[in-house]
Amino acid sequence: MRDLPQLNFPPVKFRALRKGNEVLIWDALRKTYLTLTPEEWVRQHAIRYLTEKLGVPDTSIQQEYPVSMDGMLQRADVVVVDRMQKPLMLIECKAAEVKIDASVFNQAVRYNSRIGARYVMLTNGLIHYCYVTWNGRDYAPVDSLPDLSELFIG
Repeated sequence: MRDLPQLNFPPVKFRALRKGNEVLIWDALRKTYLTLTPEEWVRQHAIRYLTEKLGVPDTSIQQEYPVSMDGMLQRADVVVVDRMQKPLMLIECKAAEVKIDASVFNQAVRYNSRIGARYVMLTNGLIHYCYVTWNGRDYAPVDSLPDLSELFIG
């Protein structure tokens, strides 16, 4: 994990182990070790930020959310669902060295055209962008990630 960059998320401690030449990271949601890739490093940080800072229950976070695009199955990195299991936020994670540009935004918007989440977050762990949509076509940037905890109380 020393080769991976420090990300722009609050520091967290992860369980990891080495298996041969591979480093594995514990995914607390799936209850299994996963190969630690640069993108997985960002995804695990984003998930911990959702649970520890934004008040999202573990049970409301779905990873590799299936999205059917023109008959092909794609997967959104992370989707937060509300208490009724309706998608609330889609998160597209990229490795730290990947630039968050129009192609990443367009990918997330394509996925969201099928998912219908109110918020879309793009992150490479260093830079984060968050957008809100009311109609699924128009996206407005927001200054900070929404505090979702109030949606899960009660």
